[in-house]
Amino acid sequence: MKKFLFVLLLSTLFIGGTVSAVPIPLRGVVEGFYGTPWTFEDRADIIDFCRQNNLNSYVYAPKDDPYHRNKWREPYPADKLAELKRLVAVARENNVRFIFAVSPGLDLNYKGSKGDEDFRKLIRKLDTMYKVGVRDFAIFFDDLKDDEGRHHENGKLQAEFLNRVQKNLRERYKDVAPLIIVPTEYYYEDMVTGNKVKPYTRDLAENLDSRIVVLYTGRGVVCDGITDSELAEVNKIFGREVGIWWNYPVNDYSLTPDGNRNVKLALGAIEKLPSAKMTAIFFNPMEQVQLSKIALATGAIYANNPAVYDDARAWDKVLDEMFGSLAPQMKIFASHSRHMENSWAKVGAPDAIEFSTAAANLLNDMDKKTFVDFMPLENQIRSTERAVNVLIKRLPKKYLDECWPQLEQLRRIMQADQVALDSLKSGELDPRLKVLREEITANEKVAVISETAGRKFIDDVLKYFDAQNDGKRK
Repeated sequence: MKKFLFVLLLSTLFIGGTVSAVPIPLRGVVEGFYGTPWTFEDRADIIDFCRQNNLNSYVYAPKDDPYHRNKWREPYPADKLAELKRLVAVARENNVRFIFAVSPGLDLNYKGSKGDEDFRKLIRKLDTMYKVGVRDFAIFFDDLKDDEGRHHENGKLQAEFLNRVQKNLRERYKDVAPLIIVPTEYYYEDMVTGNKVKPYTRDLAENLDSRIVVLYTGRGVVCDGITDSELAEVNKIFGREVGIWWNYPVNDYSLTPDGNRNVKLALGAIEKLPSAKMTAIFFNPMEQVQLSKIALATGAIYANNPAVYDDARAWDKVLDEMFGSLAPQMKIFASHSRHMENSWAKVGAPDAIEFSTAAANLLNDMDKKTFVDFMPLENQIRSTERAVNVLIKRLPKKYLDECWPQLEQLRRIMQADQVALDSLKSGELDPRLKVLREEITANEKVAVISETAGRKFIDDVLKYFDAQNDGKRK
């Protein structure tokens, strides 16, 4: 803790003659991913991590805990409740707020006798959690769309329900904090049509108790940053300072066609977030709790002083502190696994910029038939392969267990890259390259890495030789 405070002091700068170092009031980790929920030991570890990094909140919201979402009406079994009670105590000992969340939206009734019954069941559940020490509650209504992208939530009824919950809790328990919510339309592009706020969001915003904290995820579910002006626009819609649920380093959408999860790790820094004032920020991690700490620790640096945050410096600092003598090798490996993107998601710094630049320059020179310097890319391939070999041998087990498939895949890619490079040097395609590419493709069912750098170079070289052969045939 002393180390963190010293770093925080050093990062405090004078801006316009005044000292600027204002932490975001609520800042922490939301266990909100799909997939295998963390264990008690994982959660206790991350709560301790929060304390060490001056993050003051942990949100319990694992999507695949049945009693959080699918079976929200049912009470936790005695053993699970006892475990949660222990976890609340761990949070209290670490001076970290334990925020208990429920996601009832799949089948919540808002009106009539069924609505009253559901309200009582929800309050009963929250009362139980109050008895084990929880003082902060959240209700989430995200991910309620059908297969065609529609939802049937009523913003006014939802607001009235949330207001009723808030009123009930805070009238009976004077030490309960204001509710935290995630709306059904929880990203900006889903809140508006053109320049017009959609009916659900409009009705929710107009009727929601002004003390309730609203979280949103940016322009999209997973997006490439949030600007100050974008945050201000959402603040205007809801008539309050909203908070951010940031979907990095979460990787539960990193899927293979057959549904395997977490094939790519998000090992970059938190980046491109607002410097403007906000009420809360929660970072959604990966199942891989230890490797999530890379991004989460940079997020802590951001959340404690957004105005002066530098993502590149934060990333270097965190990797140095986490991996010590292995930091140089870990920086190389992690640089190949920072960017997350699919048809609807895009976030994180580009992968392996120096590698991809060297590869692009080489192929460009080959096309121009000018002098070709093979050394920059050869050095990248060799240093990456050396780094992978060192990490496989020396990385502590708690990290290696979470990234073994990705390390092995990056080693395969570097071996293929060397064959590709040698092919360019000789002017003839080595037939081994296609075999190696097939092996890499097969292993992408369990591990994806360096798609736009090392992996891309293999395909680019094959295309280069195809083009050369086509030219000869013509």
